[in-house]
Parts: sequence; structure tokens; C-alpha cells
Amino acid sequence: MKTRVISALAMVPLLLVFYFGGFWLMALVAIASFLALKEFYNGYTHMEVHPNYKIGYGALAVLYAMNAYMYYMGDFNNIFLLGWLTAVVIAGALYMFNMDKVEPIDSMATTQGLIYIVFFAFHVVLVDELPTNSDLKWLILLTAFGSDIFAYFTGMLIGRHKLCPSLSPKKTIEGAIGGVAGSVALCALFGYIFMKPLLVHCIVIGLIGSPISMLGDLTASAYKRKMGIKDYGDLIPGHGGVMDRIDSVLFTAPFVYYYIVIVMEYFAIGMPA
Repeated sequence: MKTRVISALAMVPLLLVFYFGGFWLMALVAIASFLALKEFYNGYTHMEVHPNYKIGYGALAVLYAMNAYMYYMGDFNNIFLLGWLTAVVIAGALYMFNMDKVEPIDSMATTQGLIYIVFFAFHVVLVDELPTNSDLKWLILLTAFGSDIFAYFTGMLIGRHKLCPSLSPKKTIEGAIGGVAGSVALCALFGYIFMKPLLVHCIVIGLIGSPISMLGDLTASAYKRKMGIKDYGDLIPGHGGVMDRIDSVLFTAPFVYYYIVIVMEYFAIGMPA
């Protein structure tokens, strides 16, 4: 536990990058995505599945180069993101043309890593680049890591009933409830202090986003169990690899982004005057 806490404190300065956003946040998410993708592909390799690393790294580079250019020009259009997704699926399919060495699962693993990790994580950048409500990007961290921290300590103190023992033996129902409560409390506090007109939305995001973040954590655990590995890596002492640390963000970031653009902006519910 001590090592886990020290490692978490060592990552606190990264919050400055999150605060400033823009290019620096884009670079941070790109680096984290690269490391997590490598770890995820390594997990597949451990079970004798062979995703194409070159396609993965190349597609990641294209996505962030494209976004950096659009950011510099001040005109990002999501149609290019759809084009990137289409190209990713096509590239994964073409990888299978090497019939003697590549199996369909190798092709699917290549594409899956790009969508599950690179595309999902990219939603952090999409929230940061929203013309309005970009400050709600903080709810991604408060929901994902708030849930994790409160669930961890609640489970340690009063956890009795296993939540999903086949995937994560240490997680408990009591811990999950504590995680949701902590997420709601942190998001409500953030909304009350910084975005009072959007307080209700902050609470809703904290309430719904918390179980979504837990599903992200459990999904990553399911992959690990099938891959036959304990952690995705050992880069972060006490936490494992980068993938082990951002697994809950991968589900939370898309939820926050689509909640903002669909519920808050498209339907114009609760927008400040």
C-alpha cells in the first residue's frame, strides 16, 4: 500500500498538464496511449496472438499529427476522426493478407487495441478541445480516480461481499458503493465551487460515470485474466503498467464527452445563460 500511495503522489504533478490543457495535454494523452497500447499488445503476444505493432503505432501517430494540425489551424472536424476509424479497420483487415503468418484474431487484436485504447483515450482530448464546457474534463479524473480511491479505502475498511471475484477478487460491493458515493461527492464539490450553473450535470456525471469507470476497470481485468498476466506492465510501482492506471479512464472519457455534446449541448439542457 505504501508503494502504491507514493507512486500516486509522484503522478500528482501531471495535474498541471491537465490544468493547462491544449498541446501539452494532447502530448500527455498520446504518450500514455502509446505505452498502454504497447502493454495491451504485449498481453496478446503472451497468449500467442500477434497484433501488428507498426500499424498500431502508425495509426496513433497519424491521429495525433492530424489533431495537432487541426488544433493549430483552430478548426477540428470530427469527420476526420471517422475517416481515421475507417482507415484503422481497413489497415487491420489488410494485415490479414499475409495468409501464411497472420490469423484473423491477429487482425482483430490490432484493430481492437486502437479502438479500445487509442480512440477511447482520445476523448480526453476531445473534451479539452470543446468550444464550451471544456473545463468539465476534470470530471473525467474526479469520476475515474475518485471512484477508484474511494472504492479502495471503503473496501479495505468495511468490504465484506465480493463484487466480481472471477475478475478482481479484492473488489467488494461495499467498495463499489463507496466509490460511487465518493465520485458523486467530488463531482458535486467541483460543480459547486467552479461551475455552479452546471451543478446538476456534474452530479449526474459523477453518479453514472462512477459505475462506468468500474466497468472499465473490470474489463481490463478480464483481458488480463484471459491473457494470463497479473499486470499489464511494471512502469508504475504498486500500480502495474500505464494500462493498469488508465483502464477506468478509457470508458469514462467517452461517457463524459458524449454526455456533454448530446445531453448538455445538443438538447441545450441546463446551459448557462
